[in-house]
Amino acid sequence: MKNHLLEMHHITKTFSGVRALYDVNFDVEEGEIHALVGENGAGKSTLMNILSGVYGYGNYEGEIIYEGELCRFSGIRDSEKKGIIIIHQELALVPQMSIAENMFLGNERGKALNINWDETYQEAEKYLKIVGLKESSHTLIKDISVGKQQLVEIAKALAKRVRLLILDEPTASLNEDDSQKLLNLLLQLKSEGVTSIMISHKLSEISKVADRITILRDGSTIETLQKGVDDIGEGRIIKGMVGRELSDRFPARESHIGDVSLEIRDWIVYHPLYERKVCDGVNLKLRRGEVVGISGLMGAGRSELAMSVFGKLYGRDISGTLLLDGKEVEIKTVREAIAHKIAYVTEDRKTSGLVLSNPIRTNATLANMDRISNMGRIDADREAMMAEELTEMLGVKCNGIEQSAGSLSGGNQQKVLLCKWMFTEPDILILDEPTRGIDVGAKYEIYTFINELVAQNKSVLMISSEMPEILGMCDRIYVMNEGRIVAELDGKEATQEKIMSGILRADAS
Repeated sequence: MKNHLLEMHHITKTFSGVRALYDVNFDVEEGEIHALVGENGAGKSTLMNILSGVYGYGNYEGEIIYEGELCRFSGIRDSEKKGIIIIHQELALVPQMSIAENMFLGNERGKALNINWDETYQEAEKYLKIVGLKESSHTLIKDISVGKQQLVEIAKALAKRVRLLILDEPTASLNEDDSQKLLNLLLQLKSEGVTSIMISHKLSEISKVADRITILRDGSTIETLQKGVDDIGEGRIIKGMVGRELSDRFPARESHIGDVSLEIRDWIVYHPLYERKVCDGVNLKLRRGEVVGISGLMGAGRSELAMSVFGKLYGRDISGTLLLDGKEVEIKTVREAIAHKIAYVTEDRKTSGLVLSNPIRTNATLANMDRISNMGRIDADREAMMAEELTEMLGVKCNGIEQSAGSLSGGNQQKVLLCKWMFTEPDILILDEPTRGIDVGAKYEIYTFINELVAQNKSVLMISSEMPEILGMCDRIYVMNEGRIVAELDGKEATQEKIMSGILRADAS
């Protein structure tokens, strides 16, 4: 019988009178990978922030017992001294510093005013080798991919003598290949004695690697499932998360596809800094009443294509033809794109999409200030009224429109971001990773909203790294690879194998 490395008893936490956790009990056995799942707002990140000392002792009720000792962490340094290391969804790395500098930031080799750089870089190389990262430790963080940055974070944790590794949505921003490499690394670390807690909405990944799965719902523990004993299939996990069977992950839609609303021809975009094409002769059509997907590996040029169409938000030396309803137009700015009824919902809601410190009210109306202004002054009553209507339409769960966007769950932040762009009254909506890092219930609500839009004769262009989402939602699918369209598939005939085959054929040519 395995020993309990961690026990959390009767954990309760409130924020401004709102209860985020209530009487939660959670335990982790030594040497296991333990998954923590639940809908957005279920309390997963809050529970881990309590464990890691982000919310120190005195800010919650209950007990933390680690390695048999009662722990009362006053901050994150206290938990790290015990070997408890948390890697948040937003990676805590400094882009302009080297890999080695990031790995030992706050954990310097030598003295604060006399750092031993030889030891720093030698130690960094040792841990990079363990996690399978071949980059030099002198490489700047900004020059490596997100997948490699995740490995740097794990190497950083190993350098702190990690015993219990907490990962919050570790694969949310990764493609399938990088995700698999990360999961394999967790299994390798498990074999070497590292215990892991993994928060994830990717249920297929959880079913592969987790030994046990604890489900939270509405701030309370629902159940813990064990591999080899309980059913840990996706359907069973979803039932625990949402409290009901979810027989169909994608709502049904009757397609009534009309005329071409947007067309781009021979679209070329250069990287803003380097002499490199990121979009190379792209041709694409989008019709009214249609959901069109763009699939491809990370770095294929999907987001760059979308942003360049949206008022040349990305790139330089952009050329090609853009047509709206059959008429050629030139759109040079985001303001002009909005005026032409185009909206772009960014994949990065926290940095580029929302002002997290501001209330829902201002975020929801930010993209179209003219609608709530009079003679250059904001009409506060109209702003509040419109924000109320938008949040009701999208089903945002909040304490009111004055709640800060940053205090919302990921799914509700995504809905506020949709509110912001629906306020521009678009005919063409470009969605870049619209359900990244949100739970199955919130995903279903967003899918339903997309169906409502196309039923109103609007057009939706969806970029997604999740193939089941692309296959489940799209009428047509373009496959991109290295800046080019390499395949176009009918949604009814498309399969994951056909999408990957298009990519691999392009790689081989």
